[in-house]
Amino acid sequence: MAVAVRANQNDTVDALCWRYYGRTAGVTEAVLEANPGLADYGPILPLGLVVNMPEDQTSAPQRQMVNLWD
Repeated sequence: MAVAVRANQNDTVDALCWRYYGRTAGVTEAVLEANPGLADYGPILPLGLVVNMPEDQTSAPQRQMVNLWD
């Protein structure tokens, strides 16, 4: 099942993927496939645009994030 996410000001598809999935590797392409015509908006998505985020079915390796500033 896909979840709908609204784009914030100056969001890109990569930014939505990072915010929703926590990564972009392997999921950006899936989001573009699930939303025909999304690439036609260009690199910056319009404010409030609804983007369907498909279920994450990829098994791309995830990198552990390290916070250097506490």
